[in-house]
Amino acid sequence: MELLDRLEQIDKRYRELEEQMAAPEVTVDPKRLQKLAQEMASIDNIVTKYREYKAASKSLAETRAMLSGGLDEEMKTLVKQEIESLESKLEHLLQELKLALLPKDENDKKDIIMEIRAGAGGDEAGLFAADLFRMYTRYAQSKGWAVDIISANESGIGGFKEVIFEIKGEGAFSRLKYERGVHRVQRVPVTEASGRIHTSTATVAVLPEADEVEVNINPDDLKIDIYHSGGPGGQNVNKVATAVRITHLPTGIVVACQDERSQLRNKMKAMAVLRARLLDMERRKQEEQVTKLRRSQVGTGERAEKIRTYNFPQDRVTDHRIGLTLHNLHRILQGDFDQLIDALATDEQVKQLQEQLA
Repeated sequence: MELLDRLEQIDKRYRELEEQMAAPEVTVDPKRLQKLAQEMASIDNIVTKYREYKAASKSLAETRAMLSGGLDEEMKTLVKQEIESLESKLEHLLQELKLALLPKDENDKKDIIMEIRAGAGGDEAGLFAADLFRMYTRYAQSKGWAVDIISANESGIGGFKEVIFEIKGEGAFSRLKYERGVHRVQRVPVTEASGRIHTSTATVAVLPEADEVEVNINPDDLKIDIYHSGGPGGQNVNKVATAVRITHLPTGIVVACQDERSQLRNKMKAMAVLRARLLDMERRKQEEQVTKLRRSQVGTGERAEKIRTYNFPQDRVTDHRIGLTLHNLHRILQGDFDQLIDALATDEQVKQLQEQLA
């Protein structure tokens, strides 16, 4: 079987790594030792499950052989039960091994930059964008991740026209990558005197943060403007020119940051957003998909493009990609939505397995 052959090769490589790490010349070379240890760690789970699978296969063969040994009926019944148990265990282990061998997203361990923008629906869309921002912030806090606002354009009534922020933490992209798209809310706005249910949207983009070495940016391609910040922040923000706007001339991408009091910090944050957008744009070109980053992730913000609906009157959240509906909407908006993410991750794994089998 091709799958078992592949697993045997991984097991062989693991044994080679064990031997190399024990070699005297390696034990005194910290860099090489670390590299080998990282490779071992990356396949340790697969090797452990494969060895368990081999042990269970051997036990199954031995147990089946017992049936031809002239056993009485009581012993035969016990042996058959053991065979059923081992067969079930092998099937379960094989499924886990298939999942473990699925291609890993190289970005899964990266920090992310999220961009939330009000879509269709006027002021209510801005309020919904603020709800989503709080939801992701609370989710990040529950995971022990750090959240840092890069840029915020408030709507004036407690909402956001746009908010861009970083989330730093192990596995941030792997969990939140499913959030990109158009989110729709259905509720009675506080500004609606007649009590009519209003539908509005907000768009969410999720970008893996790019390292400097991943994106080569020519300084001559950048137009950098320094200006006075607006909004909250006191006299220092308004008197000292600390806000930074960077325009990438070849692509026309514009990034602005004014939340920090330091011009250098604002520039560093703006460059981080620019790198993430350029890396994502290049990746989408390579995949022959849409090259315009925001449009490819979130569409136009129209109601019909939604990936998820938050319905307040019915206290439900529906993810239209997988047809899953959950209730207790308020808990979800408080950041308790692991059940949604787990379901989306499982759906993705199933699709990958189907592609592999095809």
